[in-house]
Amino acid sequence: MTQQNLFSALRDAFPADLDGIAVETDNGLNYSWRDLDRATAMVANLLQSLEIPERDDGAPPRVAVQVEKSVEAMVLYLATLRAGFVFLPLNTAYQSAEIEYFIGNAQPAVVVCGGGNFNWVSKIAFKAGTRHVFTLDDDRGGSLLERAAHCSDRQTPVHRQADDLAAILYTSGTTGRSKGAMLSHGNLLSNAVMLKDYWGWQKGDVLIHALPIFHVHGLFVAIHGALLNGSKMLWHGKFDPKRVIADLPRASVFMGVPTLYVRMLGEAALTREQAAHMRLFISGSAPLLIETFHDWQARTGHTILERYGMSETIMLTSNPYRADGRYQGQSERRGGTVGFPLPGVGLRVLDDEGAAVPVGEIGGIQVRGPNVFSGYWQMPEKTKEEFTADGFFKTGDVGKQDERGYVTIVGRSKDLIISGGYNVYPAEIEGYVNELAGVAESAVVGVPHPDFGEVGVLVVIPKAGATLDAERLIADLKAKLANFKIPKRCFIAAELPRNTMGKVQKNLLRDQHKGLFVPAGV
Repeated sequence: MTQQNLFSALRDAFPADLDGIAVETDNGLNYSWRDLDRATAMVANLLQSLEIPERDDGAPPRVAVQVEKSVEAMVLYLATLRAGFVFLPLNTAYQSAEIEYFIGNAQPAVVVCGGGNFNWVSKIAFKAGTRHVFTLDDDRGGSLLERAAHCSDRQTPVHRQADDLAAILYTSGTTGRSKGAMLSHGNLLSNAVMLKDYWGWQKGDVLIHALPIFHVHGLFVAIHGALLNGSKMLWHGKFDPKRVIADLPRASVFMGVPTLYVRMLGEAALTREQAAHMRLFISGSAPLLIETFHDWQARTGHTILERYGMSETIMLTSNPYRADGRYQGQSERRGGTVGFPLPGVGLRVLDDEGAAVPVGEIGGIQVRGPNVFSGYWQMPEKTKEEFTADGFFKTGDVGKQDERGYVTIVGRSKDLIISGGYNVYPAEIEGYVNELAGVAESAVVGVPHPDFGEVGVLVVIPKAGATLDAERLIADLKAKLANFKIPKRCFIAAELPRNTMGKVQKNLLRDQHKGLFVPAGV
């Protein structure tokens, strides 16, 4: 049978000159392609030497990892694939109760954590039956590397088929317990191969990697893209706008979340000249404000390419890279949209009854394709709920598709507000609010109401130096929108709560304001 281990495909794409620089870090370290090959072999050999018994269900051993970003953490990910194990990245912000749930649910054979967290993480892991707990720090220290140093630097990647499990990514869990999305070697490789072509990766491309690596965007899209193209990475342990801008003349590709673009726009050093060598700026993981889209265009001369993906599917849609007509009708990058369904991805927009909505109308987004996961770890009933009879995954996102095929995400179905029997989409209201004078950003959430069932609450962030009046903002909205869409209350705030990927945590806003109209316990 053909070897379909994702690691083998990435390793095959390494340049012929293994002594060339593969990764250059922001603290002056250089890693050659040979270094990556040898280091992944050594860590893979360590994992295999543990002689972990197979489970009754035949699932490969899982390696749960909660460590700070480092090249060695990336090596651990690649080595896990190489050894045929399953990688389970965990957000570095997770605390003990969350880690206890993830370890209890995934039952990893190996846990790797930062040295400073070893005492409490190891107690949780050993109690759950995990036998092996290692440490890994971002200064190349820790027991994992100490043990791996005694292993051979030669290893044959374990044979894997396309549908074999490669990674489990836990969803954010804002509406209940997190679910572990199971992604196969084939899911990950098919998406990486397709994006290499669609985004026009070229010989000589250099990627600025400034994202976390516990998430689809930084771990899969960015790393797979660079490795599959044999491209050097300029590695930033943490995002610093000044340092990223300083690296632009030495790079050609940058991937970021909207917050990173906003922070770079705040730096005087960001100019057309500084960005002249760049080929492509990509944004995702959270909505990009149209104002940021236009400001970036004006300052740098580059048009940000916005795309859309999920933990369960990797990338689903993208604005076009090329303007050469290679993909028929796809030439313009449109702000406020996430572009077209990617080649091989089926996407449809349906109403609550399961019927296709007219062009331009809002409905639930469903997708299928080689990139779509097989289901949720240990949750067969939940998996069954989230797939249609004809094999489409219900994304939980609400959106629309215009006559040319551009997809616009309106929000999450869980964010939908049903007020007095009418559907209210927060993203629609936020779009109007963000255009009002003095508004930097906004968020609308639904809270319980005794008469309407639910009503909207608006939280607005003013621009620097601007003074906003809540009542005036509501009055301005009333001139633009139907009355049932108008939020019942408006609050001016200094900032919105966000997770590490820059997404607004609307669940926290809902909790904060849920007692406005209905007393607690009613």
